[in-house]
Amino acid sequence: MVFLIGLAITLVSVLLVVFYLRKHLKAILVDLCGTGERAEFWTAFSNITLTLVPLIFALHYRPEGGAPPSVFFAICGQLEQALIGLACSVLGLGFVIANFIRRSRQPSSPIHEGQAA
Repeated sequence: MVFLIGLAITLVSVLLVVFYLRKHLKAILVDLCGTGERAEFWTAFSNITLTLVPLIFALHYRPEGGAPPSVFFAICGQLEQALIGLACSVLGLGFVIANFIRRSRQPSSPIHEGQAA
């Protein structure tokens, strides 16, 4: 019961933070990314990351006791590993896309060929 209450409190806290940050984060991301579509992606990316990482840590908790883990905690352990994989995939995707955006948005030189410095 303690496990489920802790998981529920974590999820509610995460959702409140994501809801609060969404508007402010999107405004900053529109400015940084240059387009609304890019900002929408990075807002969604941030929301997923802000949700997955705390849930993974919350799922890592195991109650103390000498008894072998129950089926419930075995399933939670499997879910934890799946969420770690998903979070790594999302973060990897973010690094690839961020790297691509940096390369495609390199500023052009103000000095054109044929002009003196």
